[in-house]
Amino acid sequence: MELHGTSTINTQNHLEIGGVDTVTLAKEYGTPLYIYDVAAIRQHARGFKETFEKAKVSAQVAYASKAFSSIAMYELINEEGLSLDVVSAGELYTAVKAGFPVERIHFHGNNKTEAELRYAIDQNVGCYVIDNFHEIELLNRLAKEIGTKVVALLRVTPGVGAHTHEFITTGQDDSKFGFGLTNGQTEEAIQRVLATDTITLKGVHCHIGSQIFEMDGFIAAADRIIDQMVIWNEKYNYKTEVLNLGGGFGIHYTDEDQPLEPETYVANIITEVQAKISANQLAMPEIWIEPGRSLVGEAGTTLYTVGSSKDVPDVRRYVAVDGGMGDNIRPALYDAKYSAVLANKMADQADTIVSIAGKYCESGDMLIWDIPLPNPQPNDLLAIFSTGAYSYSMASNYNRVPRAAVVFVEHGEHQLVVKRETFEDIIQNDLHLTKR
Repeated sequence: MELHGTSTINTQNHLEIGGVDTVTLAKEYGTPLYIYDVAAIRQHARGFKETFEKAKVSAQVAYASKAFSSIAMYELINEEGLSLDVVSAGELYTAVKAGFPVERIHFHGNNKTEAELRYAIDQNVGCYVIDNFHEIELLNRLAKEIGTKVVALLRVTPGVGAHTHEFITTGQDDSKFGFGLTNGQTEEAIQRVLATDTITLKGVHCHIGSQIFEMDGFIAAADRIIDQMVIWNEKYNYKTEVLNLGGGFGIHYTDEDQPLEPETYVANIITEVQAKISANQLAMPEIWIEPGRSLVGEAGTTLYTVGSSKDVPDVRRYVAVDGGMGDNIRPALYDAKYSAVLANKMADQADTIVSIAGKYCESGDMLIWDIPLPNPQPNDLLAIFSTGAYSYSMASNYNRVPRAAVVFVEHGEHQLVVKRETFEDIIQNDLHLTKR
């Protein structure tokens, strides 16, 4: 068992996060409950940002907010001086309501609608990451109609794979995202954008995947793009001002995972880009990165209450909790692995092998298979670690279960930042059958 951030075991043998007893949090807010360790988020944010600053490299660190979006989260990211990556009008709307500086917002997405782009232009979003030829034409037309100019990067697929799950690998040639770097698509995209009067092309963007532990993929992607930067400079007199290498930095879910520290990822990227740029006698571009999971993943813990159990002789013991795939779809979707503890029995010996089942009406609603715990009993509190990314943001109302609350903890204080949904929230958009 590895405790993250400020997590510790207090004198009552309870799990404590941010100086707050999780048993107290369960009594105050109920379960399931998402708990975020604010100090851990700040630490990771500063690890990325300050490494660039110490190296005196011009950079932007943009939080990939699809990992977890809320008004309070955007306010926290703004406090730390980071930029923001959004992928929908909904995320953008939330950021605007949070008062996030729009000039530091980057708008991603492989199928931005006309309505979304109009809204983004109206809000003066700082940068668009163009994903396809349709978007070039659409963005150009809308900017002309509105009478403005926009700043953009081109998303390219550098043909670099990442050692990760096939569903979260995005840098290979066969991807729904971006322009192919080696098949002529990026060349054509650059020509089309440079021919417009409305789009200022600042540079290129790539993202090779998620939950990556090695630097090889990032280095290979940077090398391939910089090789092309030389060609673009010669053919079009185009100087790439921004090189965005995306995110995907891995985190610790189980003891099998051995992620690098944020500072290590950044330092390696800086070293490679500087060397490659210097060797090709190019002007040093501004480096952008987009950590999402690596900012909030380990900072999140989900708290559940244990309920029923079922023994299957000579097979396993199922222990059910009051949540499941509705608040964490990743085990069902990606076969994601997690570690967990009984938050109210931290000192007890973990001598019972159990499998953690959710309450949803699906056989695949399993959170963890075969984990040692201290013989779970009804009303015990199960804490699953590293659930800060893609848990709340992918949550659903399957089986008409209200979505869980979100709490921030820091310096011994706790704050509700997303209210638990009610049954009334569930039916608020339902309409009665029209009488005939």
